[in-house]
Amino acid sequence: MPELPDVEGFRRVLESCARGRVVRRVDVRDTGVLHGVSARRLRGALEGRRFGKPERHGKWLLARTGDGPTLMLHFGMTGRLICADPDDALDPHDRVLFTLAGGRQVRYRDQRKLQGLWLADDDSAVARLLERQGPDAMAVSCEEFETALAGRRGHIKTTLTDQSVLAGLGNLLADEILWLAGLRPDRRASDLSPADRRRLYTRMRRTLRAAVAAGCVPPRDSWLTGHRDDPDPVCPRCGSPLRRTRMSGRGTVWCPRCQPSGS
Repeated sequence: MPELPDVEGFRRVLESCARGRVVRRVDVRDTGVLHGVSARRLRGALEGRRFGKPERHGKWLLARTGDGPTLMLHFGMTGRLICADPDDALDPHDRVLFTLAGGRQVRYRDQRKLQGLWLADDDSAVARLLERQGPDAMAVSCEEFETALAGRRGHIKTTLTDQSVLAGLGNLLADEILWLAGLRPDRRASDLSPADRRRLYTRMRRTLRAAVAAGCVPPRDSWLTGHRDDPDPVCPRCGSPLRRTRMSGRGTVWCPRCQPSGS
């Protein structure tokens, strides 16, 4: 699933491929990825407009068009954003094509179509689409982070991946951050001490910086992500066998030695 680092990578694709370019044509190859907007209205709203500076909030990508509408993209489980030449062969999962001035084309590609594209006519419409999102995990301050966690009774893993609490963290990032912080994923968020929360915030910031630089949650040998899918995974830090479970339907991996219950 694309998480904050992946979507930040898609923002950079849009920045380099589309910023300042006029949309010449919009081709909707699959209306199943459109939400609250028809193919005809999408074409009418965007063709002739110029893409401005793209923004990201959590897992949402905002493609601004100056004083015009904002195209909002969410990538669900399998979505991607591709910069292509209009003559490049199409992928079966290319759902919407934006042909731009200067011989470039942005493609929204998605196999499972669990999310897709929205059109916000103005800033108030953007705010309505984002109203259930918590602060962005990359931009949140330590004080805001502690406030977001305050009073949460659920498990800390579930809290971190709740987009209404903190926007941008997904399954891989949450497991990685908790492993680095030495906190079990099934600890109650309300049981964390102030020192726990500060350590968690610091590890989150460090992990996000590295992952954003890589454009994904990198499966490095020194990272939990690099071993979670091994047949018999062991902790890259202490060598103990890793444990697997499911929390709120998500596959969860942790180290019982590095993340003890009382940590």
